[in-house]
Amino acid sequence: MEVRPLTGSIGAEIFDVDLSELSDDTFHSIERVFYDFGVIVVRDQRLTHEAHLAFAARFGALERHPIVEGLDGFPEIIKIHKAAGDAATFGVGWHSDNSYTERPSLGSVLFAEQIPPVGGDTLFANQYLAYEQLSPGMRRMLDGMKAVHSGKYAYRASTTKEKYEGKTTIAYRDSEAVDREVVHPVVRTHPETRRRALYLNPMFTICFEDMSEDESRPLLEYLFRHSVREDFQCRVRWEVGSVTMWDNRCVQHTALNDCQGFERVHYRVTVEGEKPFL
Repeated sequence: MEVRPLTGSIGAEIFDVDLSELSDDTFHSIERVFYDFGVIVVRDQRLTHEAHLAFAARFGALERHPIVEGLDGFPEIIKIHKAAGDAATFGVGWHSDNSYTERPSLGSVLFAEQIPPVGGDTLFANQYLAYEQLSPGMRRMLDGMKAVHSGKYAYRASTTKEKYEGKTTIAYRDSEAVDREVVHPVVRTHPETRRRALYLNPMFTICFEDMSEDESRPLLEYLFRHSVREDFQCRVRWEVGSVTMWDNRCVQHTALNDCQGFERVHYRVTVEGEKPFL
């Protein structure tokens, strides 16, 4: 197995493995790279739905997305389909998957079946570095703070209405999870690496605990900008058969919406996480 870092900050490509036929030793090597780099990319895979689920399940129990409909017969797999001409790609905007739930996602495994000739890349940002590059005074202040997360602005926007009506390539089911507010520490400790990471994102973090949204906005906007600095990032250029997995506990990501004229099809399986802790 060969490992090549994507950047000096985050991400690694893994070569010479078949994710559908992994020995325990090879899996544990991949797991170590995942924890060390936050994002792993494996090229030239031919995953069936069953193999996709089996690989993800080696990291933990699988979750069903709170509002996005899964595939018939494979409810843990969501088809991320952008038809040619769709206005937006699923996952546009910096975020950490499902941070608006009590137990946010551990990691997500995305498999590319069809990609545009150009565009449709995904960006990732290292939240360990986002925390570590703050001033000592800012870190001390944030260490004792909590923030409120909710999906109500992301999933109740006027642009999402047609998704609940089944008129789009990705269908939503209505759920009280969208409007619920949950509280997480602003800085969380990774349960495996024990490193601290900034845990905020502009899609789902709406305010600090015991503060109004207006009061919270100036500091949140600064942290949102800081957390996705270019020197914290890597960029994954998709190829058919690429599998990318990222650690939602220490990574933010965003899909780039620059391929409106072309179809893009991925399949995603997500691993259940734990309640964040300081």
